[in-house]
Amino acid sequence: MMQNGLLICLLALILFAPYLPDVTVSGVHPVTPVLFAVYLYGIYLVRAASTSPMWLPSVTRETREDKPDDVTAMPPLSRLWVEFLVLMAILGIAGWALEPAATVIATKTNLTQTVVGVLLTAVSTSIPELVTSVAAVRRGALTLAVGGIIGGNAFDTLFTAASDIAYRDGSIYHAMPEDSKFLAVLTILMSGVLMMGLIRRERHGIWKIGMESAVIMVLYVFGAVLLVVGIQASS
Repeated sequence: MMQNGLLICLLALILFAPYLPDVTVSGVHPVTPVLFAVYLYGIYLVRAASTSPMWLPSVTRETREDKPDDVTAMPPLSRLWVEFLVLMAILGIAGWALEPAATVIATKTNLTQTVVGVLLTAVSTSIPELVTSVAAVRRGALTLAVGGIIGGNAFDTLFTAASDIAYRDGSIYHAMPEDSKFLAVLTILMSGVLMMGLIRRERHGIWKIGMESAVIMVLYVFGAVLLVVGIQASS
């Protein structure tokens, strides 16, 4: 929940930036360093909440605690670090090669880059996170799975700050199209639904999943449809 709250704060800062004066220092908007500072402080709070929690959730018969694998059966730590860094580099190269393809698809299909980013780029780049989360759940590392998903989304907001640094024509926040702002608002809405679900801790939901999960999926599909329909209507 702390990570989810951090995600909401970071997204709100990004949406708040366009309403501030369009001024930059060496091409960087003042909100950019604030985003980095808020993220670092938020991670500190998340760590403090984990090591010294001020409250604990009730343990019920539905509670499933982490059951991590036997670390003694794992390869040496040095080998794991090498594998991790190599795979991270491969993902980075794949992402670099993915961007030109997504740009051409957006041009050829007459769709905005936001729509292509939501429907193609975001999905494809999130597949490694999905596989990692599913694998973590199957291994019993529930905290790793949930923390990786929400924490990854919070970290991804820093890409906006990095983009503002790379953008040399002023503040990137003031150059954001309306559909990008819509997507950020949709993400805040889904994050709020998720947080309420984490607090409520529903035991049984439709299709044997939590109600918040079903609502989040519906919201995402509905938002994607609105983006595509809006583009077609404007064209």
